[in-house]
Amino acid sequence: MSPRPDADSPPHDFDCLVFIGRFQPPHLGHLAVIHEALKRARQVIVLVGSAWQARSLRNPWRFDERRRMLRTAFDEDDNARLEIVPLLDALYNNDVWVRDVQRKVRDIASPSHARLPRIGLIGASRGQSSYYLSLFPQWESVSVPMVEGISASQIRERLFRSPAAATDYVSTGASHDLPPGVVEEVQAFFATEPYQQLVEEQHLLDQYREAWSQAPYPPIFVTVNAVVVQSGHVLLVRRTAAPGKGLYALPGGFINPHERLLDACLRELRERVRLKVPEPVLKGSLRGQRLFDEPHRSWRGRTLAEAFYFALRPEQQLPRLKPVKGGDHARWVPLADLEPDGLFEDHFFIIQNFLGLPADFGEA
Repeated sequence: MSPRPDADSPPHDFDCLVFIGRFQPPHLGHLAVIHEALKRARQVIVLVGSAWQARSLRNPWRFDERRRMLRTAFDEDDNARLEIVPLLDALYNNDVWVRDVQRKVRDIASPSHARLPRIGLIGASRGQSSYYLSLFPQWESVSVPMVEGISASQIRERLFRSPAAATDYVSTGASHDLPPGVVEEVQAFFATEPYQQLVEEQHLLDQYREAWSQAPYPPIFVTVNAVVVQSGHVLLVRRTAAPGKGLYALPGGFINPHERLLDACLRELRERVRLKVPEPVLKGSLRGQRLFDEPHRSWRGRTLAEAFYFALRPEQQLPRLKPVKGGDHARWVPLADLEPDGLFEDHFFIIQNFLGLPADFGEA
């Protein structure tokens, strides 16, 4: 419920202003927007995107960590007017994402009186606010001048290039980008295992980029993935090496130069997971396919994935999987056990696209 102003409160332009971002990590540019929102609205709702994504170089911190970072930057009075709420991505369905945003804002901002609240969407100029406005025409737009020279992607690159570079950055230059409380949280993160794993992933990514550095154009990769479902289970592999070590992933891989996409997918099922289902049966079980092309979907760069959905006939016994020496470990996972933060890259959303899995998760 929206907090009611007391008699001494200054008038506000809005009942509620909404700020949407990923805050990876929260920086001084984000704080400038929130401070302006607090001046202009009785209540500010900060929707934190990618809330249930697995850790990656693009999404290093979980929602509760980012919420804690944001809270450290405001005093008790401002925090009382701030609602910081997790928001699940819906990479391939804008309607689902818009509905989720609308519901969260409605539930928080709905007043107890009959008058409808005046709600606005606030963001930095030249940021994503103009795109968001096209999705929420019922809300007014508030633009805040951008803080020049701050880039979240550059901050992340400095933090994960190497422990030595990260330590040098937080001790010399981070104060120009990050509030003190965030710097302290980042320093504490250096001592964790997830940080070491992300440094390893950055090293692999640097090697990957170096291998393609002499190419005349930035490379675009084409891969295939298989969504194989039977009797309420989906076929997944658990990754045994970085990137995404320990996460579940859909079976798949790169296509060969003279291979059609479906043939590549069937080959991956045959070679990578040794799925004991005859190829004619798999082809007869094909129920759909789609290209997944979100620009940031893969750690390696621009990567297109063609996914194929196979719905096998229900059986009391799930098809056998033969272990592949030195490869990822394949297993059948109950659909009820799928969580976005347990799957590699955008694979949860690929599965969701074909199976219509619910997008509602509890507050983190």
